[in-house]
Amino acid sequence: MKYDFSSQRALVGGSTQGIGRAVAEELAQQGVTVTLLARDESRLREVAAALPTLNGQSHDYLVADFSEPALLAQRLSAYLATQAAGFDILVNNTGGPAGGPILEAPIDAFRAAFEQHLICNHLLAQALVPAMRERGYGRIINIISTSVKQPLPGLGVSNTIRGAVANWAKTLATELGSDGITVNNVLPGATVTQRHTSLIDKRVAQTGLSVEEVEAGMLKLIPANRFGQAKEVAAAVVFLASEAAGYINGINVPVDGGRTGNL
Repeated sequence: MKYDFSSQRALVGGSTQGIGRAVAEELAQQGVTVTLLARDESRLREVAAALPTLNGQSHDYLVADFSEPALLAQRLSAYLATQAAGFDILVNNTGGPAGGPILEAPIDAFRAAFEQHLICNHLLAQALVPAMRERGYGRIINIISTSVKQPLPGLGVSNTIRGAVANWAKTLATELGSDGITVNNVLPGATVTQRHTSLIDKRVAQTGLSVEEVEAGMLKLIPANRFGQAKEVAAAVVFLASEAAGYINGINVPVDGGRTGNL
């Protein structure tokens, strides 16, 4: 489906690889001018140069590390001070915490994940919402995980922090709905990305099973009987970012092939 994103701008986090990059590419394909946000400047430069420019968009990027929220806030503030207009779309996305049983997780792992996910999302929303309110239009979309609906084995820290982000988003949705701003969460299931591969490799190391055996066990839990592609998650994000989704607010959208065992 073709949406009308004329003159719209999006800030997309974690956009040099995986789901974040797929989201940036699809938004650009729809005519959105994209600002990439990640920590690796060489990769940012490469991805920005490769984004579609069907409407003559001038894509750019912002270098920041989500492990340093204060520095992120400073750099974003300096960037926004140079812009004549704000953003219409904010896509919050960053890499997931390391896996492992929750009882074995060090306290600092929770603190670090909380800052990288919830605190950084909050800083970005605080910076971008004022311009959205002024226009009476905005879309905030958070890439989280199906673990907010059903905790995933072996991802203790991630399950905890993702749930916090989901409730933050729901609260924000109720506060911003009357301003024409929607806040929704997209919940990827098992999707072919670098993180997906690393989780499989870790399970192989823990169990002694082959990659094929681990993948077969995972696929048994997915009614679609396959892993997702990043572009399929991106399609859900683009729909929620469109005017067509204006009456959808404060929800979780699983993109998981039917794996999640509840509604």
